[in-house]
Amino acid sequence: MRVLLFGSGGREHAFCLAFAKSNKVSAIYIAPGNAGTASTGTNVDLNPDDFEEVVEFILSKKIDLVVIGPEIPLVNGLANRLLSSSRLKGLKVLGPNREGAQLEGSKVFAKKFMKRYEIPTAKYLEVTRDNLNQGNQYLQNNKGPYVLKADGLAAGKGVLIIDDREQAGTELGNMLDGKFGEASRKVVIEEFLTGTEFSVFVLTDGDHWVLLPEAKDYKRAKEGDQGLNTGGMGAVSPVPFFGGEFKKKVIQQVVEPTLDGLKKEGINYCGFIFFGLINVNGSPYVIEYNCRMGDPETQVVFPRIESDMAELILDATEGRLKGKEIKISNQSAATVIATSEGYPEKYEKGKSISGLDSIKNALVFHAGTRQNNNSIVTNGGRVLAITCLGEELQIAVSSCYKNMNELCFEGITYRKDIGSDLIN
Repeated sequence: MRVLLFGSGGREHAFCLAFAKSNKVSAIYIAPGNAGTASTGTNVDLNPDDFEEVVEFILSKKIDLVVIGPEIPLVNGLANRLLSSSRLKGLKVLGPNREGAQLEGSKVFAKKFMKRYEIPTAKYLEVTRDNLNQGNQYLQNNKGPYVLKADGLAAGKGVLIIDDREQAGTELGNMLDGKFGEASRKVVIEEFLTGTEFSVFVLTDGDHWVLLPEAKDYKRAKEGDQGLNTGGMGAVSPVPFFGGEFKKKVIQQVVEPTLDGLKKEGINYCGFIFFGLINVNGSPYVIEYNCRMGDPETQVVFPRIESDMAELILDATEGRLKGKEIKISNQSAATVIATSEGYPEKYEKGKSISGLDSIKNALVFHAGTRQNNNSIVTNGGRVLAITCLGEELQIAVSSCYKNMNELCFEGITYRKDIGSDLIN
């Protein structure tokens, strides 16, 4: 099987390493990829928005399977175009169509979907410029913290949690005026829920599904969950409280109603669903959906999967997940992200990275990196992820930080408390 994978982050590097272990895969092309994926497959300069170029590449390389990693091409309907092309008959595509991707592409769509199918989620109000007065009244009548979410895609940074009512009102206006571009021309004000956030992932063929290992990620830029929201500064798996009756609640109250709801809406969903959840006194609530695997969650989830991921993905695209089981390691996994100084705001690129050869007993996932002659340099905000496994979470976390001390580039930044809240 010859695979074309769209994306350039640590998630895509994790996919590459999983595919490389499979005897089902004979060739991997990554568009555009990074310095890490280049060592596992072949990076290609291919723009998912240039559909004719994509089709020509698929035909010329005799691609059998396309995996769409990031959310933007999914929300823009790349899966629809690939599957409906008369020139690509027989091509297998992993990733939901445009309609299914709206679970992530529109917070308003997701909230209305959850309301229709009685899926537990925070109370909310949809706000535009037309009902801004109603939005401000909502802020006046409720205590903080106030949760403001851009309706559309904002690279994981379109959520503001604000304690001060006056500041929340100001930011609501800023968002509606385009603080996050078109993504925040519509805003969801949400009830603030107190609890522990975590993530659950399923792979579905539209009718059947398998449950992947769960994870907990750390979004804020600074220790103690302070600072700005980022795309993720680290993650751990498993989550200690996800088991027994609580796991049953998640499946019965969230996972199954979501998949049943998609079918009732006539949406044929083939791909991953990421459930961003919060445990509120033993009850699960949905914070958000993502229509793909998470980053950095994939970097702790995939290393714990002992089954052949390429085979499972192939089964999903062929509607053959019924009765499939996934083998999961009992070991814990932790990942810590090294970022460029200034991330998630302004940062510089092109900083030379050293110490990669000194990493031991760990997986290194490249994200914002590129090859520059004989060296690897930074090329993004989140640069590298170091993932370690251990019999206990403490062992995995300690190993991550020991290896992180070997890495060096100008302005290297990382959180030093990943997983600390789950370690006794």
